[in-house]
Amino acid sequence: MSEKKIIVIGAGLGGLSAAISLKQAGYAVEIFEKNEQIGGKLNVLKECGYTFDLGPSILTLPHIFERLFTRSGKRMSDYFTLRALRPHWRNFFADGITLDLYPEPEKMAAEARKVGEPPENIERFLKYSADLYDLTNEGYFEAGLDNWRDFARHYGPWKFFKFDLFRSMHQGVNAHLQTQYFRDIFDFFIKYVGSSAYRAPAFMNSLPTIQFRYDLWYVDGGLYNIARGLDRLLAEIGVPVHLNAEVSEVRREEGRVTGLVANGRFHAADIIVSNMEVIPAYEKLLSADKKFIASLEKKLEPACSGLVLDLGLDCQYQQLAHHNFFFSGHQREHFKTVFEKHELPADPTIYLVAASKTDGTVAPPGCDCLKILPHIPYINDDHPLTREDYLRFKDRIIDKLERMGLKNLRQHIVFEHVLTPPDIREKYNSNKGSIYGVVSDRWKNLAFKAPKQSTLYQNLFFVGGSVNPGGGMPMVVLCGQNVAKKIVAWDKP
Repeated sequence: MSEKKIIVIGAGLGGLSAAISLKQAGYAVEIFEKNEQIGGKLNVLKECGYTFDLGPSILTLPHIFERLFTRSGKRMSDYFTLRALRPHWRNFFADGITLDLYPEPEKMAAEARKVGEPPENIERFLKYSADLYDLTNEGYFEAGLDNWRDFARHYGPWKFFKFDLFRSMHQGVNAHLQTQYFRDIFDFFIKYVGSSAYRAPAFMNSLPTIQFRYDLWYVDGGLYNIARGLDRLLAEIGVPVHLNAEVSEVRREEGRVTGLVANGRFHAADIIVSNMEVIPAYEKLLSADKKFIASLEKKLEPACSGLVLDLGLDCQYQQLAHHNFFFSGHQREHFKTVFEKHELPADPTIYLVAASKTDGTVAPPGCDCLKILPHIPYINDDHPLTREDYLRFKDRIIDKLERMGLKNLRQHIVFEHVLTPPDIREKYNSNKGSIYGVVSDRWKNLAFKAPKQSTLYQNLFFVGGSVNPGGGMPMVVLCGQNVAKKIVAWDKP
């Protein structure tokens, strides 16, 4: 057993994964979390008989989570229960067309035929996606590659060009599919990382395989039960978690960090892992100079934010599935407005979760609980929007949902909760209120995020959505596992 002490800043999923993995490797580990509960953006709200997943609401790649349990000699199924969803999600279009996504080829083919998309186009696109996923997974994901030098060494020149490097994600979609319906649907898989299909590199078309091959899952009782399960695992393996313990400073000396200050008290550490995003951590905890911060900001632009609207209804809308998308009539303009103009979109694509369709425990009988999330720009500190601006946008969202079939939605709201980008920044220390960490942009960073080891302090490491491989629950959990492997390799005598 190592006698070295590691402190993890933040109990988001990346920090929890790193802490569990480092404990499994023999380190003494503690976690300091600013909020009153663990989970970070994986959060829950219970009010008036309704239960809302405030953050992530889709679970993919459950085998990555399962490693945390099996490597501790446990079974994940003893901690929470998973349920595969059918359909994966329902897509609503302005002209009244509705299409469902299924992993079963024959069901997917039937959906394609509804709008004149040849089923073989879907099959061909998913084969293209699977090839990109397999390539990305064995290196970037599982080997924890951090930059192009790592890529070049790992893949070599021949595999390197299989990443479809000269096209955008949208161009890759466009080349395989002929109807605007399916082009819009597969472009919007970029939602998983909060970026634009018109600016993300084509290898982000690996994202559909995550869903079509490994399925899409719900956790009974709500996704926050993942955090509860990990909390129990932490207690069983002996990792202390300090709640309401906001870190205000990381102290350093001669190119190393020496510990941190939380609630006015110093805690020494041999190694620190920050689940706080990279730029806010350097700014707030390490007082890094402005030139260094500016160099990070050039490459690590935030992914988008969102307006999180939770509604408890006194009725049910039978046309909804568990997961739903209400598409913009002009999705290219939607992407351009959010990611290039950095303005609130006039006609956004809206993600809507009705978990009550699957789980009767999350709403009173005969009622729906809805989580509604349109992507919007991150905070512009030079020209910030007011809360009133965001609330007017909320009304625009409800207007659109009423137009697209949720008749008299306003009249059926008995509970409402709204999170704006400033709320998200304040609660989670996210950079400019970003939900997904760093944007995936072929011109800014070719989808690379920050490296896992600090370039300034050799014993400081980072984990989470601003770090490779990026945002999304399975990716930050994988990042935590890869950070632990990197620390063990670096720390060898």
